[in-house]
Amino acid sequence: MEAASIAQIPENSQILTFKRAPEPFLFSKTTLTPEDLKWTMDYSTSYGERVSGPFGNEGVGQQVGVKGYLGKQFTLYAHAAFGFTSQDNVTSAQQVEIIHDIIGGKKNQGLRLGIGLGANKDFSNIGSILSRVTISYDAQRWKAGGNVLFEKAFGANRDKIDIISSFGFHHIIIGKLYGGFETVGQDLEGLWSDEAEGGAKILVGPSLNMTTNNSRISFSLSGGPVFYASRNQVTNPDAIRELPSQSGLTLRAKVTFNLAQ
Repeated sequence: MEAASIAQIPENSQILTFKRAPEPFLFSKTTLTPEDLKWTMDYSTSYGERVSGPFGNEGVGQQVGVKGYLGKQFTLYAHAAFGFTSQDNVTSAQQVEIIHDIIGGKKNQGLRLGIGLGANKDFSNIGSILSRVTISYDAQRWKAGGNVLFEKAFGANRDKIDIISSFGFHHIIIGKLYGGFETVGQDLEGLWSDEAEGGAKILVGPSLNMTTNNSRISFSLSGGPVFYASRNQVTNPDAIRELPSQSGLTLRAKVTFNLAQ
């Protein structure tokens, strides 16, 4: 009887459920699916060499985020960032987005294409509306994700539209440790017009992500040199940006905690 029972199990059946890291990348947003862990909270910290302004006192910044699956292929993402000015004053910025997968999103493997809307308030209390396009592909041994974010700020001396792109790729190294790279193109409209945040900037650097055996906690690390693709004397360091207001080395680390299994 025991041998017969074992023989009835298909060879391609998966005894263990495949669980993805809820947010494997530091700079690219990805959507959740019904098969994923539903709600997570994360804390990240950034360091930027030769950086000043709300990115952090002597280049140190802090961020707390919440990510959750709302059902029907909708993902909620919200975060608050904290910076320390040169006068030792604490400033904050908030952002919230809802992203809907229009392709995929019912299973945690395969292709997903999403479109989202959101809003934020930057370090100087200037409000903006956001639109984001996300694309990602997850397999058992590798994952990739990219974003294009469009931002319209309602403030004087700000750009008509801000464009930020990002892309990340991870491949399994050993166990639950993934490694790869991430790249960010920030304020890309500065390549063809005057840009109010100091010019277009680009980061390319290595990226790591590791989850624990029970997928309760995951860790991410990424960073690299930041280069100016274009320069503008006008700058607005109060805007919410992934990269610092000046060039230099940028590092970011994040720990993510799953609120429910």
